Amino acid sequence: MATEQRVPIFEMRHIYKMYGDLCANNDVNIHLNQGEILAIVGENGAGKSTIMKVLYGLEKPTSGEVFVRGRKVRFHNPSDAMAQGIGMVQQHFMLFESMTVAENIVFKNEITKGLFLDKKKTIETVQALSDQYMLKIDPDARIDECPVGLRQRVEILKILYQSAEIIIFDEPSAVLTPLEVESLLETMRNLCAMGKSIVLITHKLQEVMSAADRVYVMRDGKVVAERMKNETDAEELAYLMVGRHIPARHIPPQTVTRELLEVTGLSLKGENKLLLDDVSLHVGAGEIVGVAGVSGNGQSELIQCITGLRHTDGGTVRLQGKDVTNKSVREIRDAGLSHISEDRFVWGSAIDATLAENTLMGKEDDDGFSKKGFVDWNRVRQYCAELIRKFDVKASSPAQKLHEMSGGNAQKLIVAREMSMSAPLLISCEPTRGIDIGAMEFIHDQMLKKRADGGGVLLVSSELSEIMRLSDRIYVLFEGRVNGECKRGEMDDKSLGLLMLGGNKSHE
Repeated sequence: MATEQRVPIFEMRHIYKMYGDLCANNDVNIHLNQGEILAIVGENGAGKSTIMKVLYGLEKPTSGEVFVRGRKVRFHNPSDAMAQGIGMVQQHFMLFESMTVAENIVFKNEITKGLFLDKKKTIETVQALSDQYMLKIDPDARIDECPVGLRQRVEILKILYQSAEIIIFDEPSAVLTPLEVESLLETMRNLCAMGKSIVLITHKLQEVMSAADRVYVMRDGKVVAERMKNETDAEELAYLMVGRHIPARHIPPQTVTRELLEVTGLSLKGENKLLLDDVSLHVGAGEIVGVAGVSGNGQSELIQCITGLRHTDGGTVRLQGKDVTNKSVREIRDAGLSHISEDRFVWGSAIDATLAENTLMGKEDDDGFSKKGFVDWNRVRQYCAELIRKFDVKASSPAQKLHEMSGGNAQKLIVAREMSMSAPLLISCEPTRGIDIGAMEFIHDQMLKKRADGGGVLLVSSELSEIMRLSDRIYVLFEGRVNGECKRGEMDDKSLGLLMLGGNKSHE
């Protein structure tokens, strides 16, 4: 008797997605089986997010077919996809801060009593959903009081409340601690055990090896490989993503010669609490110092105070021995600082300006680029072209507008500009966010070169693996205070994750 062939819960056949002359998806064929975790991995710009946007109705394919449970479908918007049981947990949470957990979960599908929300029934329903899927939440808590890990649970429950059978996770661990990542991956496994089917878009190969059943690797808009998880490893997947082997990096110890940055007793008042509370740290010449912490624990405010974007309420900032506390951005940069900002579009660039104009920022008064107030635009464009080539920025020309580029390539340009400054101290915030593996290694090499040349780097990153790999010392921030400091090799990711959640070194 012939074995009955299982019909995939969804299948995408020969999908092409064109943006003008750019082919974002090139003859992509993928499918998802009932009850499995499928990982889709690839570099920035490989097409993995685009193919999922097509599936979720955020984008329409140029050509190709989509089948759900064997039936051909065509989605015009996410509501069409949701009607077919497809939900997506976005990388940036879509929650209302002033509303409760329960109100967010039932939003647009409220349980009413007459014209008004039936609060009692809503809370009972949300609590039952929480218990059913073992996703513990407090239905009455306001979202603005919930940590990041809990907010993600709310997003998942929101989709489950709408009866989703297929759940797409887009880079879900970007803002989570290692302990929260473990909890998330366990949630995925539990959901699959209950009959749900999951697509995981990620660049973190350890998560793929921990949770996925099957993996598609995409490169340049195409699927270049399909692997069962138990038939591959992280090294092979990295090679397939990049098309070359990435060697392991050894970082030798180095002697610190002098202090470049000294922050002492820094404080910053918020509306109801201190955003920074007596923060002290230092960075020496010849070292990379990491700042770790769950998003929202003072990292952004600390960097803004150091760089002059915000004024402190107490404490001092000294750069190469000079007091620069509450000085202007220009004065602080002139004192020896360059800055890769956390938000590339808000702080790091002018999105409506050209690439040449963006690379000029911070060098407007340099003799090489201007004379007597007049900019030598030929030299600026030449300099921009050099940075584009050196940092492998995908751009048409220095005259291209920044907003016409992908986020990853805009980040490369900003990194190129700041790393090409001659400042002794580099403050590097989320330098590899949205960057592919090959470019990530190049940027890491540039930071290590600065260290080897006697410069200093203050590295802030939501990627704990990045901080642990590069940093000579690490400070951990929790609720605006330094909750621990350690040297390279003294702690593992779980111990650091515990500090990030408010624990201490003595805890198991």
